[in-house]
Amino acid sequence: MATTSPTSVDKLPPLPAEPESGGVLSGPYRALTLGIVSVVLLLAFEATAVNTAMPVAARELHGLGLYAFAFSGYFTTTLFALVVSGQWCDRRGPLAPLFTGIAVFAAGLVTAGTAANMWLFVAGRAVQGLGGGLVIVALYVVVGRAFPERLRPAVFAAFSAAWVLPSILGPVVSGAVTEHLGWRWVFLAVPVFVLPPLLVMWPPLRRSERAQQPAEAKPYDRRRTADAAMAAVGAGLLQYAGQRLDALALLPAVAGAALLGPAVVRLLPAGTLRAVRGLPTVILLRGVAAGAFFAAEAFIPLMMVTQRGLSPTLAGLTLTSGGLSWALGSWLQGRPAAERYRGAMIRAGFVLTAVAIGGAALVLVPAVPTWAAATAWGIGGVGMGMAVASISVLMMKLSEPEETGANSAALQLSDALGNVLLIGLAGVLFAALGGGSPVAAEAQGSTPATPFAVIFLVMAGVALVGAAVAGRGVPGRNGSGRAAAQAVGEAEAAGALAGAEEDAAGAEPPR
Repeated sequence: MATTSPTSVDKLPPLPAEPESGGVLSGPYRALTLGIVSVVLLLAFEATAVNTAMPVAARELHGLGLYAFAFSGYFTTTLFALVVSGQWCDRRGPLAPLFTGIAVFAAGLVTAGTAANMWLFVAGRAVQGLGGGLVIVALYVVVGRAFPERLRPAVFAAFSAAWVLPSILGPVVSGAVTEHLGWRWVFLAVPVFVLPPLLVMWPPLRRSERAQQPAEAKPYDRRRTADAAMAAVGAGLLQYAGQRLDALALLPAVAGAALLGPAVVRLLPAGTLRAVRGLPTVILLRGVAAGAFFAAEAFIPLMMVTQRGLSPTLAGLTLTSGGLSWALGSWLQGRPAAERYRGAMIRAGFVLTAVAIGGAALVLVPAVPTWAAATAWGIGGVGMGMAVASISVLMMKLSEPEETGANSAALQLSDALGNVLLIGLAGVLFAALGGGSPVAAEAQGSTPATPFAVIFLVMAGVALVGAAVAGRGVPGRNGSGRAAAQAVGEAEAAGALAGAEEDAAGAEPPR
């Protein structure tokens, strides 16, 4: 998308004076902070609770064969929605996509909660993904527009902290609701609790949007949306092919790669895949961090069940330490003194993540106590909290105000793609090395240790690659912030995010 001209910038209404002191809960920011953090809290609870209710829902709806699609359907539509939300935010501000996304997400919950068969349930999850994609980008844009730079690290720390209670209570509450009231109420209860935070944050968000709305809306980039659709469909085909692992899987795999590859190149900032210094590397690091961590995390409960004989509940609780310590790591990067060490904190975060993945793998040795996995994952949570929040802060610093939506969408797209590709790779390794079906493995307890060891080794290596590249995300000494991003190639960094200016079309996005 084209950058705003100096003339249009001059037409912006004057911004309200920013208080020189006070935190995110001070007068001007209190209502907005409470509102957006409450939304994150509810989304986090839904995400953790669904994992508990999903197996029961699939069995009751006689749809175990579509179990994986209930997850991939959500994720695939999110890829598309992230791009749409980025353009919408840059054209009209974050208010409309935020509230629309929440409404669509709630509609998806109701659809899934009232589904009469598994296909309707999958459709509801896909609708949820559309809403979630709209919301996450809009929240990032709200942080960039409504909060001064000095408060943004604290806001991102609050986002991470909002995951603490859901990480602890989500599985327990969801299990109790599923057992005593039925799995449907896990989905149907959440929309009711969304209304209060919406009412709280509407007034301050509306004031902020009026103060920063450009005089002329940017043209909608249809090519960018088409690329987003290509990326989503391509990712879905690759996931499907990765589950089959037979001769027939070659066709969807080739088609998926043909769609996903060109779309990603156009949607991410130019130079992202080459780790060009500045914004492109920042975007790349988000995908590397998310993919390595969550690919390993997906196999930890299965490892604890099949290799160490833990119950599914205890195996799931192994990951709770990561949710708690993630908030700690995010809090650490939010301290004022941490700003001068932003690059070092990202690198340290990747190193801690690699250590955590390797530490979790040690549980494959019978002599190592099972609690070692929880300890290791607590270390990984600290690393991810420092790295992910710091990456978000750097993205804001390297973004022009009118490009915050597109850059936020690109950050989320990198996150989503990292998960798709690395979790998919882990799944292929697991099956190819004799892991077999995860459901069968859990039932028979016969999964060999080798697939787990190889997966953790690969993901630890990916995290170390992230540590090696992390320094390229920090602007050089000849400049800082947005000026430094321009110094390393403004046309290159903005071109793929906003679309080439010369053809007034764009590329795509998201997580």
